[in-house]
Order: sequence, then C-alpha cells, then structure tokens
Amino acid sequence: MRLPLFAELSSEQMAALVEGTREKRIAKGEMLFHKGDTPRGLYLVVFGQIKLAFPSSQGNEKVVEIVGAMQSFGEAVMFMDRPYPVFAEALADTLLLHVAKTAVFGMLENDVSFARRLLAGLSLRLHSLVNDVESYSQRSSAQRVIGYLLQHGAATSGGDGQAALVLPTSKQVIASRLNLTPETLSRVFHELAEAGLITVQGKQVTIHDQRRLQEYGL
Repeated sequence: MRLPLFAELSSEQMAALVEGTREKRIAKGEMLFHKGDTPRGLYLVVFGQIKLAFPSSQGNEKVVEIVGAMQSFGEAVMFMDRPYPVFAEALADTLLLHVAKTAVFGMLENDVSFARRLLAGLSLRLHSLVNDVESYSQRSSAQRVIGYLLQHGAATSGGDGQAALVLPTSKQVIASRLNLTPETLSRVFHELAEAGLITVQGKQVTIHDQRRLQEYGL
C-alpha cells in the first residue's frame, strides 16, 4: 500500500494493518454507500474517482468532494461513530482499500506517527472545506471557475504560460462542486473562451495565458 498515510509504517505494522484491509472494486455509477449507512472503517482510493455528495431540498445533489487516487475518506465519521452524512458514488471504475475500524484503532494505540498523519489528513480536509465556504460566499462564479482551472492546470503549465488539462469528471459534477448550476458553468466557460483566455473541446481545456486568466478573475 504505497499511500501517504502508510508511508512510514514498519513491515510489522503493515502486516497488522493488512489483516484488517480488504480490496473493493466498484464500477462507474455504482454506489459505495448511502447517506445514513453505518461506517465500519475508512477507505483509500488506489485508482479511480469517488464522488461524495448529498441530495438537496430541490431534488438535485450537492457534491461535497471528489476523491481521487492516493486519497482517503471516511475517517471523521468513523471516529464519531455516526452514520454517513453523504452518499458515495463511483465516477469511474475504482479500486478501493477498506481498512477496518478495529485495525485503525489498533494502529493508533501503537503508533504515534500514524496518529499524527491521520490528524494531518483530517486537518487538511477541514481547511479545504473552510476554503470552499469562503469561496462560495466571497467569490463570483467566474472567480470560482478560474480558480478551479488554474489549480488543475498547474501540473501541465508550460514556460509560455499555457496549460492543458482534462476535466476529471462531468461538467455537471464540477458545477455542483463549485456550487454553481451547470448553466452558469457553461456561461462562464463561454465568456472565458470569447475573451480568448481558454479553449474548450469536450473535457479538454487549454489555458492560453495563465497570468491573463488569473488577472481576469480579479
């Protein structure tokens, strides 16, 4: 398990953890768990994508998080011993590792460094959620979309200021993640394209000048 959470465990600790770990494969569109289900451990994504969301009062859904490879989820509710407040659905064919609650608790009792890494992961997720709330309340629709594009295009940034990225999931899911309607997301994409800042072809987005795009959102 070459995952950050387990990076510094000894072979003996890994062996103990593996005893409480099971692989789970789910197909695109399949539900991993529903809102209200009882958690029995935490999940780690080996490959694929998991959408964490809850239904809204309007009958739609609000995407809370999109979890990708090398990321974990479900730790908080496992510790709180409460039902899942969201549902989890696969956005792609996904391989997961389910680590049983008993195995995690046993590791926490015997390895302080593991506890620190687990707390660090929970803290990062909380920080991300706080940033989301701030973004939704203080940023315009265009600013949210621009921030998303710049964040995901950073890894492919070239020396000329250009970047290319493939949207990791559908525009509808991305819109929900940014607390926008799909129509608003499409409108912002169109505005940015009309301004010559990006080109959108399906899920392929080309950023022509990252500096200009960032300045456009100010």
